[in-house]
Amino acid sequence: MSATTASRTPFDPYDPLDLDDLLAPEDLAIRDTVRGWAADRVLPHVAEWYERGELPPVRELARELGDLGALGMTLTGYGCAGAGAVPYGLACLELEAADSGIRSLVSVQGSLAMYAIHRYGSDGQKERWLPPMAAGEVIGCFGLTEPDHGSDPAGMTTRARRDGSDWVLDGRKTWITNGSVAGVAVVWAQTGDGVRGFLVPAGTPGFSAPEIRHKWSLRASVTSELVLDGVRLPADAVLPGATGLRGPLSCLNHARYGIVWGAMGAARACFESALEYAKGRVQFGRPVAGFQLTQAKLADMAVELHKGILLAHHLGRRMDAGRLRPEQVSFGKLNNVREAIGICRTARTVLGANGISLAYPVMRHATNLESVLTYEGTVEMHQLVLGKALTGLDAFRG
Repeated sequence: MSATTASRTPFDPYDPLDLDDLLAPEDLAIRDTVRGWAADRVLPHVAEWYERGELPPVRELARELGDLGALGMTLTGYGCAGAGAVPYGLACLELEAADSGIRSLVSVQGSLAMYAIHRYGSDGQKERWLPPMAAGEVIGCFGLTEPDHGSDPAGMTTRARRDGSDWVLDGRKTWITNGSVAGVAVVWAQTGDGVRGFLVPAGTPGFSAPEIRHKWSLRASVTSELVLDGVRLPADAVLPGATGLRGPLSCLNHARYGIVWGAMGAARACFESALEYAKGRVQFGRPVAGFQLTQAKLADMAVELHKGILLAHHLGRRMDAGRLRPEQVSFGKLNNVREAIGICRTARTVLGANGISLAYPVMRHATNLESVLTYEGTVEMHQLVLGKALTGLDAFRG
């Protein structure tokens, strides 16, 4: 297309770089399907769910997401979609544009619990759990974080000991998405042979998952503790393919990739809300969108939003090629979540006092992103990952 022809094409304020041109028709179809589902099933209700601090239809939503093929989307076999990394990222973007809690439901189900079973489980474990999880009939959770050990999982105190042919687990996990509605928990524990993963079915004696209340972020999401008091499991409950922290950390890396996209969904929702509000809000006899300072804010938000989407797209192509490095995922998570929070805060100023109202999505996304900023690796952890890669020096314990 020549510059002259391009200049005749209307400028799209919602896609100023024409990023849709990077997407294949099947990518666009997946994106539009997930966007339509979210618009129909989440957006009309999410402000009420957020205000009430609950996600009442979580099991129903999980089954619908299973019907969409959004659970374990990049995995192959066992009823999973076997989609590429970019379509999965687009789905995460659209889900988080509705609410971070919905994207967290999908991320924990597919990129943590199902991914752990798919990559490290036995054939029997895969056949038992993955098909109903892909269909949304069974919800999974992922127990790594503990009350006293978040950024340093090597210090976990949850223990698994052998008793004859059985395993017996004792410990606590916290801030576990999906915990109290999960049919199976992937729990990581210290053993005599290092950290191992265990599949703990709901209802196992000694296992409980009380829900965490009084949150001011991710309120439309199920968050729980996992309590393990003498939980006895058979020998085949252990994930045979994972020994050491490489197992859970590889799962986290897969989930962080979805966050790189998802954060841009929250940012997009806030940018679009601010743009539409500014064009309709009249002050001093003109729309506030006509004032220079407002236009500067809108321009800066658009630049960071679409740079972040470009970054996510690049990382997705690298993942599909089998060339995505953990340091690059840290790069994306660090940048995109941080910029998404900045976009939300700027959008709030454009909306003025209305920016704190649940009639608009801005404050809900801003508070949700405060959780996204620190879960699955805090800002500091990702800075140190990049710092080590840049300098060759490990500063984690220095």
